[in-house]
Amino acid sequence: MGAGTVQKDDGGGRRRRRRGSARPMAEINVTPFVDVMLVLLIIFMVAAPLLTVGVPVELPKTAAGALSVDQEEPLTVTITAEGSIQIQTTETPRDQLITRLRGIAAERESDRVFLRADGAVSYLQVMQVMGALNAGGFSNIGLVTDIGGPALDGSDQ
Repeated sequence: MGAGTVQKDDGGGRRRRRRGSARPMAEINVTPFVDVMLVLLIIFMVAAPLLTVGVPVELPKTAAGALSVDQEEPLTVTITAEGSIQIQTTETPRDQLITRLRGIAAERESDRVFLRADGAVSYLQVMQVMGALNAGGFSNIGLVTDIGGPALDGSDQ
């Protein structure tokens, strides 16, 4: 009444051993590597647009070309249409602007800063902020504009 097991005999009473089962495999399987790289590519494609500064500003259009970007994340100062000043995305009162810029300049390697100003902002306000940037320790100021504006020769680019 007990259950028994049946073992198959290969005829010779000895076990067969597969040749090469103890040797390491010499081929590299690249499928997992490709899968990981595709996932990383998708993650970076989705995350890259989110890394830009998200302050809505109507930039003036010019025929100027793009500036080169350093290894360090660029510092961006924005003047909105209402006249408020933002460092990256943090709103900063005008009376504290130079103090905060000096603190930021002490921590950064580069003295490059990008100034974004709404097209409706007066020239006087832009120049006042540029003076504050210079007093705060930033002498390399790049003005950010949209491309495709009129050139001096009257043509639209």
